[in-house]
Amino acid sequence: MRDRWHRILYQNGAILKGHFLLSAGRHSDTYVQCARILQFPWYAEELGQGLGEAIRARGTPDVIISPALGAILIGYEVARALQTPFLFTERVGDKMALRRDQRIEAGRAYWIVEDVITTGRSTHEVAAIVHQGGGTVVGCAAIVDRSVPEVTFPWPKVSLLRIEIPLFDPDACPLCQAQVPLQAPGSRHGPTPGSPP
Repeated sequence: MRDRWHRILYQNGAILKGHFLLSAGRHSDTYVQCARILQFPWYAEELGQGLGEAIRARGTPDVIISPALGAILIGYEVARALQTPFLFTERVGDKMALRRDQRIEAGRAYWIVEDVITTGRSTHEVAAIVHQGGGTVVGCAAIVDRSVPEVTFPWPKVSLLRIEIPLFDPDACPLCQAQVPLQAPGSRHGPTPGSPP
């Protein structure tokens, strides 16, 4: 199945090649934009079922929780596949929060579902919210794990794809030296240059 996941992500522009500014400030020739595949409900459903099966093999959780904005669709589809409730956190300023009268229930088991794991920052932030509410994080999942070096957590992690991409410091980036135009497609950087705001 991994070959299929890679093919449908690549064919639908969710795996991009070029020169990209990543959220942590480094550069790469590869960028993963899962919004490009999640715009198709049939693929979102299939990806959700795939992650749901991987999670179910480790025990069905009580609740799925995802960070907004990019992971809401896949989190919902995973929850639907597992027939569990779904919650999502939001970033308020620079802090992750649970809003809209959503609540963590003490004693319940939560799986965190992401679209892409890059540094693990948002996963840890969501986990802190779960723990503060008395819940237990029992695992995390993503469509793509592209962390370099591979990030680990104190709970199980599953992904449909593991992609190792090259990372460059801006002052030693061969793409900069070759004057390849830099794009900043991540939500923390604002719109991609040349795209509508």
